[in-house]
Amino acid sequence: MTESFIKEEVIVGRQGLEGVLRKPREPRGLVIFAHGSGSSRLSPRNNFVAGELSKRGFASLLFDLLTEQEAQDRRNVFDIALLGERVVEALEWATREPALHGLPIGLFGASTGGAAALVAAAARPALVGAVVSRGGRPDLAERALPLVKAPTLLIVGGLDDLVIQLNQSALLMLQCAKRLDIVPGATHLFEEPGTLETVVSLAIDWFDRHLRNAG
Repeated sequence: MTESFIKEEVIVGRQGLEGVLRKPREPRGLVIFAHGSGSSRLSPRNNFVAGELSKRGFASLLFDLLTEQEAQDRRNVFDIALLGERVVEALEWATREPALHGLPIGLFGASTGGAAALVAAAARPALVGAVVSRGGRPDLAERALPLVKAPTLLIVGGLDDLVIQLNQSALLMLQCAKRLDIVPGATHLFEEPGTLETVVSLAIDWFDRHLRNAG
């Protein structure tokens, strides 16, 4: 079966971070992924989500937020300011790419990447049209939360009790259009049958609605 998109390797940011860009023939938006701790551009769950987004006409960028050397220091994995800065670099990279010029941009963050996406959205409000966080830790974005302007969807597994509480607290701090969706029967990684598909459906609906008139 022929893929419905072009997939290419790219280099992002000042550190030369490796990335994978999926681009449908006529993309109607771009979603940049911010993966969680211990993950990378090769994350099977984020790649699954990116593939489904491509079927709905969205380009996607998955990239390593850290170099190999940086990733060896576990402190960097939880340095939300650093990770947010890398997402900002990816946003700025996308605006300079002729093939992506003018596309409205959304951010999809997982685990600590959810906080990094929100920090970037607060730092570059003119560039971000929507944010989705899957099993994220938006609470780690701290003071950035009230500054986020992009409509934000928080998705949490119904069995992930602590993260539900942390997301509920973060939701109160967000001053933008916002929603918290809890996926029944899902744990933190959404490995249970059908739960990741539910995440995809919720994310696509959110990007469909909020990126349509953005950019």
